[in-house]
Amino acid sequence: MVPNQTDQPTVNPRRPARDLIVEVLKNMRRNLEPLRYSTLAPSRYLVYLHPAEYARLESIIPLLQEQTARALSEELTRLNKRSTVQRYTERFLGNATPPVESAAGEWQVEFLPDPDGEVEEGALLIDSQLQLPPALELGGGEKTRRITTHHVGTNVTTRARIVEAPAVATTPVFALARLTYDDEAGRHAFDIVKDSITIGRGGTTYPVDVKILSSADVSREHARIRRDSQTGRFYLIDLSSLGTTLNGRHVPRGYEEVDGTKRENGAETPLPDQARIGLADIVYLQFDVVK
Repeated sequence: MVPNQTDQPTVNPRRPARDLIVEVLKNMRRNLEPLRYSTLAPSRYLVYLHPAEYARLESIIPLLQEQTARALSEELTRLNKRSTVQRYTERFLGNATPPVESAAGEWQVEFLPDPDGEVEEGALLIDSQLQLPPALELGGGEKTRRITTHHVGTNVTTRARIVEAPAVATTPVFALARLTYDDEAGRHAFDIVKDSITIGRGGTTYPVDVKILSSADVSREHARIRRDSQTGRFYLIDLSSLGTTLNGRHVPRGYEEVDGTKRENGAETPLPDQARIGLADIVYLQFDVVK
């Protein structure tokens, strides 16, 4: 008797460990940053797995990390390899291809269980970090470009952002504006002391300044408040799935999704000195400029 197909036990999808290494290499190749005299590769990779998948691989995680770092070095060598013809052509034309190198000089690879419930079994989420020393062309200050890729089967979604290290205060810091709000943890007040803050539920790969304890209707990165340092004016940027309101009116979405990549589009709405900001119509923040 042939058993009915519905009687077959459910088999959870599994990724062979070698596939994790392959995906990290793909992430590195996708996120190279060309400069004038070199091309930087992200140097740090945080790979998040479903807790059951992590438990299955836990005993070999140190070996997996070691072999991933080794594979990254081999890939760097391969990317920098030039044939005799290529070297001759580059010398003749004077347009040598800048070498590819790790931004921090060494690889940091970690495999971690997903603490936020975002990664399905058989899927993975890679958060690659390209740490930029202050002297590089991409801008002053110490910054890190973070690329998060979420792999579900053959579908890959990507999110890119720049994270700026907090400045060390050498003079007293005064509040520029204040947010007051209620969430599931109670009443809160937050002083805005820098020119850009992000608001949302947050998460391991979603660092936010104002962490909202709420249902999933509030996005992990829901909105950003930006201050123009030249004029002192504040602006509201919607980064959410279910929308952001300003004094009861929805503001335009501040990002677009192109080929699975979420990129900000520059749309922002001026904030008056006093305003009520709504997150998905369930959490409301009172915004007040400090005079």
